[in-house]
Amino acid sequence: MASSFAAVFFSSAFAACFAEVCTIPLDTAKVRLQLQKKAALATGGGGGTTGGMLGTIMCIAREEGVAALWNGIIPGLHRQCVYGGLRIALYEPVKAFFIRDGDTVAGGVSLFAKILAALMTVRLQADGKVTTVKRHYSGALNAYATIIRQEGIGALWTGLGPNIARNAIINATELASYDQLKQMFLKLPGFTDNVFTHLLAGLGAGFFAVCIGSPVDVVKSRMMGDATYKSTLDCFAKTLKNDGLPAFYKGFIANFCRIGSWNVIMFLTLEQVRRSIL
Repeated sequence: MASSFAAVFFSSAFAACFAEVCTIPLDTAKVRLQLQKKAALATGGGGGTTGGMLGTIMCIAREEGVAALWNGIIPGLHRQCVYGGLRIALYEPVKAFFIRDGDTVAGGVSLFAKILAALMTVRLQADGKVTTVKRHYSGALNAYATIIRQEGIGALWTGLGPNIARNAIINATELASYDQLKQMFLKLPGFTDNVFTHLLAGLGAGFFAVCIGSPVDVVKSRMMGDATYKSTLDCFAKTLKNDGLPAFYKGFIANFCRIGSWNVIMFLTLEQVRRSIL
């Protein structure tokens, strides 16, 4: 039975927002760890002393209160309400558009068609994620107003190019790999369309997203924090030359903890909500 665009959009946005709420403490801890390492390098000191991701979370909760782990949740929800809803709501109709005679594999849609569909959804969205430094603003609306007043409205789209590239790659990897892994699992003996299958497919989607998207994520972060780079390719080339290939996979485990858990929660929630309302 065909699902309405509005119903899929709502279920996708809800699932994305729920995953954001559940996993933003990991993102907060990851950012703090990155800032600590950057400060240590600038002062010639050693590494961080918080004991990693878990130690950082406990330190923030103890010194600033548990609520500090959810700093920045409002702009995060703003983004997920639109981006999280559109990327999945657009995926199925765009995937159907790419299906041609012979473009199916064993009764399912080919992986190539899934990747094309996931890439195209980001192009259709023309995602404009704003860039805010959480600790400088009292809230999301204050951040938007301050950035526009001090830097101009164009500053809200700082890093748009690498952002679109990053989101296209992550989107293609997450959606296509989840779809493909779920399809593959359902063909194996003993697997059914249940929570366990969704969990495995979501975890796999998160792993592939980190493996493929980390280099673009690093470039995006560096460009948004340093205006000296002329372009995405310039940032990529200088990072590779100065820091080597491993620089593109710094913080891999922290990224996987964040993106892997986000995908598991989002896809599990999405599957349950869709069954309830569709």
